[in-house]
Amino acid sequence: MAVPKTSLSAGAIIRAVLLEDAEVAARTKKIFPVATDSAELPYILYRRTSLSPNPQKSGQPGADEIQIEVICFTERYGEGVELAEAVRAALDQVTAEHDGMRLRGCYLCDSEEAYQDDAFVQQLVFNAKM
Repeated sequence: MAVPKTSLSAGAIIRAVLLEDAEVAARTKKIFPVATDSAELPYILYRRTSLSPNPQKSGQPGADEIQIEVICFTERYGEGVELAEAVRAALDQVTAEHDGMRLRGCYLCDSEEAYQDDAFVQQLVFNAKM
């Protein structure tokens, strides 16, 4: 018996949306969950940073609210901003279905930029309902 997928598996739908987007795919095909030790620039990391269950009064599960962090690593600053813009266009205000999961809504709620480990970093934070 297969275990049903929940918002704990949200990374899979985020990854699928990013890989299916032509602008993101034109800039990188390397998209990893949580961390990687040996990626060449440019690449994207994603991770779920929070989950808030939203049960209904009937006791049935409602739409979980999650927060997803998408981090773009690039060699040049401008390249990073372009990749971040492509990621935002792919995920902001999007609904999607993948492998039995449904992304009911997703929107950008925060961003930050930095330089670390010889890479420019664009960090995007999205709130989503699953």
